[in-house]
Amino acid sequence: MDKGHKKIPMHCRYYTRYQISVVLTGVLAFFLLSGFGFFHRKKYDTPITKETLQPDKVLFDKAIKNIEHGDYESARLTLNTLINTYDTSEYLAKAKLAIADSWFREGGVHGMAEAEAEYKDFILFYPNMEEAAQSQFKICNIHFKQMDKADRDNSQGQRAEDECRQVKVQFPNSKYVPQADQMLREVQEVLADKEFKTGVFYSNKGSFPAAENRLSFVATQYPLYSGADEALWLDANAYRHMGDRFEKDEVNALTRIVREYPLSARVNAAKERLTAMKAPVPQADAAAYARQKYDLENRTRPGIVHRVLSPFESHPDTFLAAKNGEPAMRAIRPSVPYSVPPIAAGGQTGGATGVSDVTATQVADSAEIDRLPEARLGANGETPATATGQGEQKAAIATAAARPSDALSAQLAPGADAANTAYATNHPVTKEQIKAYNKQAKKNQEAQKKAQAAQAKIDAKTGKTTPAAATPAATDSTTPASTTPAKPQ
Repeated sequence: MDKGHKKIPMHCRYYTRYQISVVLTGVLAFFLLSGFGFFHRKKYDTPITKETLQPDKVLFDKAIKNIEHGDYESARLTLNTLINTYDTSEYLAKAKLAIADSWFREGGVHGMAEAEAEYKDFILFYPNMEEAAQSQFKICNIHFKQMDKADRDNSQGQRAEDECRQVKVQFPNSKYVPQADQMLREVQEVLADKEFKTGVFYSNKGSFPAAENRLSFVATQYPLYSGADEALWLDANAYRHMGDRFEKDEVNALTRIVREYPLSARVNAAKERLTAMKAPVPQADAAAYARQKYDLENRTRPGIVHRVLSPFESHPDTFLAAKNGEPAMRAIRPSVPYSVPPIAAGGQTGGATGVSDVTATQVADSAEIDRLPEARLGANGETPATATGQGEQKAAIATAAARPSDALSAQLAPGADAANTAYATNHPVTKEQIKAYNKQAKKNQEAQKKAQAAQAKIDAKTGKTTPAAATPAATDSTTPASTTPAKPQ
């Protein structure tokens, strides 16, 4: 060896090799993750295998190759050229579908929105093609991929539910129906979990009418939900706390647990509760038993990596979703909570959306609009001051219907039973409030007697007689607002 050259140490050689390996690994990862598809080429789903050299077919094949290699912009430019140049081409429908597929593969919020619009256009123009069912299924998949967890915004979940239902309604014989069914079960698992967690929150807080409203809706709308049996159990518990008037509803909830969820952990407790209430214990439904057993045997379990990364992911876990059974195809309107007074829930003067009876009718004679002061008030042109509840101001006219304050006054009256209210409430009146109210009522009665005695002395001296209208005000009007308990909500 030449004396002018120094020998390279062994550890330096290993370090140089390590640097070269890191560089090669980075270059390899770049090509694998790049959009040019040097090492990964995902084939197009519905290509045209017909071999021809027609110019429109050449353009279509070129666009498909661009899609497969991730060059989506060039693919869309080529497909638009085909559509605008060869408007009578046999590949026109396929080209329009390929544009939608390019947006779907590109992904992102903007790409998914464009893909949905293109798929809907394809279904509108070509509803009888086999690819129309595939387009509707991909629309369902678009919203399914963007669905958030149960404790977050559920707008994408609701859209996914609607679009997956549309696959079954519009294309019942399609091969995509089984997949749409499973996606629909998973979507409804997330939507039901959101309502269930809300009901549990109200139950832990002690607002049992609100908890009952959410939990009964979950068990009725989403019977395939993995926690439907627990929702029924908490629903029965809410009925038990709301009073004896809801004993029948409690029995119905417990009966559903025993009959429809025979493998539930709450079955034995439900049977014991039914026996204690002297209610009949039903037999388990055979179909429900088979369905629940199949779900328990085929339930997938998340891996260790997924359990670690799940808190940082936005997409919800659907491992507990049912694997069989017919998903809910009809949306049920949630019922009005028992804590809402009947007059506000749709009683004498109100509707389900509030107390309002303002109506609009078409004027028969258009000349009345110019002749009458206000044609909407009635045929005779009554003003709001002279109207008798017929017209635009009818909602402001006093009615004889019971008000929430009347029910509260009856509840707080001396000798009234605080448990038997006119309607359930999220804020039951406490014993301290009743005691304070009765104490104040006695003070008001004593003050009223003193005022009457003083007025009688004055009348005796002056020789006048006090008319009935001059008596002091009623007890309720003299009660200070600070001592009156809050109205139930």
